[in-house]
Amino acid sequence: MQKLLRAAVLSVVLTVGLVTAGAPAIAAVVSSIVVQGNTRVSDETVKAYVTVAPGQSFGPEQVSESIEALFATGLFSNVTIRQSGSSLVVTVEENATINRVSFEGNRAINDERLAAVVESKSRSIFSRNQVQADTQRILEVYRRRGNYRASVEPQTIDRGEGRVDLIFLINEGSKANVARITFVGNNSFSDSRLRDVIKTKESGLLGFLRTTDVYDPDRLQTDQELLKRFYFNHGFADFRLLSAVADYDRERNAFFITFTMDEGEQYEFGAVRVDTTLADLDPTELERKVDSRPGRRYSAEKVEKSIEDLTLAANRQGYPFADVTPVGERNFENGTIDVVYRVDQGVRAYIERIDIVGNTTTRDYVIRREFDIAEGDAYNRVLLDRAERRLRALGFFETVRIATSPGSAPDRVVVTVFVQEQATGKISVGFGYSTDEGVVGEVTLEERNFLGRGQYLKGSVSGSFEKQSADVSFTEPYLFGYRVSGGIDLYTRFAEDVDDSNYDSNETGGTVRLGVPLTEQTSVQVFYTLFNRDVSVDQSDCDDGSLSKAVCDSDGNRITSLIGTSLTYNSLDDQFNPREGYYGQIKGEVAGLGGDTYFLRGTAKARAYQEIYPAAGLLGMVSLEGGAMQSLNDDLRIQDQFFLGGSKVRGFSSQGIGPRDKASGDALGGLYYVAGTVEATFPVPFLPPEIGLNASAFADAGSLWGVDPDIVDRNGGEGTIDSNDFALRASLGVGITWKSPFGPIRADFAVPVLEEDGDDTQLFRLSGGTRF
Repeated sequence: MQKLLRAAVLSVVLTVGLVTAGAPAIAAVVSSIVVQGNTRVSDETVKAYVTVAPGQSFGPEQVSESIEALFATGLFSNVTIRQSGSSLVVTVEENATINRVSFEGNRAINDERLAAVVESKSRSIFSRNQVQADTQRILEVYRRRGNYRASVEPQTIDRGEGRVDLIFLINEGSKANVARITFVGNNSFSDSRLRDVIKTKESGLLGFLRTTDVYDPDRLQTDQELLKRFYFNHGFADFRLLSAVADYDRERNAFFITFTMDEGEQYEFGAVRVDTTLADLDPTELERKVDSRPGRRYSAEKVEKSIEDLTLAANRQGYPFADVTPVGERNFENGTIDVVYRVDQGVRAYIERIDIVGNTTTRDYVIRREFDIAEGDAYNRVLLDRAERRLRALGFFETVRIATSPGSAPDRVVVTVFVQEQATGKISVGFGYSTDEGVVGEVTLEERNFLGRGQYLKGSVSGSFEKQSADVSFTEPYLFGYRVSGGIDLYTRFAEDVDDSNYDSNETGGTVRLGVPLTEQTSVQVFYTLFNRDVSVDQSDCDDGSLSKAVCDSDGNRITSLIGTSLTYNSLDDQFNPREGYYGQIKGEVAGLGGDTYFLRGTAKARAYQEIYPAAGLLGMVSLEGGAMQSLNDDLRIQDQFFLGGSKVRGFSSQGIGPRDKASGDALGGLYYVAGTVEATFPVPFLPPEIGLNASAFADAGSLWGVDPDIVDRNGGEGTIDSNDFALRASLGVGITWKSPFGPIRADFAVPVLEEDGDDTQLFRLSGGTRF
């Protein structure tokens, strides 16, 4: 009786458990498994996911596990398991197969890009969960471009035989642009200056041509780092970015971004010294490598550069594991930071290998050659940081990150380079206007990472009614595997009878060049140039005396073959919109290695930029340049000489300054020239900064003189030429620059205050263009 009672209780408990689990009442043991409802999936495939085996005991847990396993395959839309006699019957409803995936209503993003985003593909199994995930992926793509009102509705069309068409109906909605960017707590720099630092831009006039005026959380994170680095490099070592908030206004469909900051005090470098525990290193000698000099404005970038230079100096003296640590001490009374660079022996570790992840186009060796270390070398974090900075500067990658992990031994390190590639090709179409040439058009094709080899290739065609040109340029930055750049430039240019040049000129040629970096900011280049210039003069003008004899004498073809070298220093903070730094170049050329022209020519130029009053956005610029040349025979032509005017000395036409023929007024050029500019630029007051208008006040001065004596003789002597001696010209003026989405457009109004008889003046000058 006790055994019968126990059996009865167990039966009741089993029945209640099965009912509670939602499963049918089934026997503890079945003899077979039967599959029903499947048409494409085989019985064996279904049975493989059933955890119940014939002849084994089972319970509700095994049934539940089997159902979950079958659903997890994504092959079925419904699964039931029940007992039928001694068999376990598994009934399935198969998911349909996707016949095709299509998108409707999308105009801003093409089908190819959306198809790459979704995981539902043609001939794959239809899954509602997958479709919902794809819907969110499409919405995220639209949010990334600012379409926060976009909506996506997936629909299916039954095509029979278990096939469906999957259609994503898209309502893109309007873009949610960045209406305003506000900075709170910036006392030292103007809002317009800080807007130049960050990548996110306000949507204003012609904002539809931009892609950076939409809210992107990743871009906002980058902007925060850019602001921090900007302040740290301008002496604000205590700077804190308190918050960066993007508020979305649903009614206006726009974002309002606010950066709140605490600038802190601005510091200069105080006492700077080097301490070392390495006996063979002389601290006094190492201090010469330090870029952070006492009295200069504090800069985190200069500290990093000093660490890098000290590390390399220690490595060259036999300490590959040297570790440089900066220690700063603030002096709040005089606003300085004393810095001590401590050079110690670091941890002995070696690079086991360097792995590269994420590059699909760029070749591995293009990334590896930016490292000063390789597998087997001593591990040094400073050199890795240097390589990371170089990789970012290439412009090939959207993100670059170098991480380390333990190797196969305690003294081994594995270096992994994570990169995310970005588009490196560009097709641009430009239109512009200048008072010299009128309407100008340009088409340019550019590839910065040609065939993933890191090579630079550019081709352009431009022209106006008076001038046309075509150029092709190719550069290999690592010639023969060394940090030596090599390149070739080919061009052809045609200029009609315009301005002060009363002749047509057709010039075709090319340049072969080699460049070697001496430091991060200094480089030297050697080049060879060969070109043919064909000058066409109207002989009837020569016969009646309306053209100078020097111009008439230049008629015909002449080949010029020259070799030259240049030394360049560049510390500008931005190559296109500099606000701080120096640029200088010295160039020397010798013509006469064959060809028809023989001369020596030297030029020098220098520019300096400095923010005068950062809080108001006031920027100062000073430039100076000059040149001198000497004929090596008696056959120099006027086109070989210098000409001056136009953009170098505003207030005068492009060849409006210098020696001229007395009778015809033709510009003859000169052997010597000098030109300089002092300019202050500032935002136009009382106008919204998002318009991008800047005003400037400037003073230009320069002179061109000294026609080659043989040209003077061929023209009829000194009595036939005016303004052949040094005479300074100068002008004062104001200008307006518009940083338009099409590119910078500038208008200058200059009044000559020093001029000579015969000079050709030009009070107004307009230049600019578009590129998109």
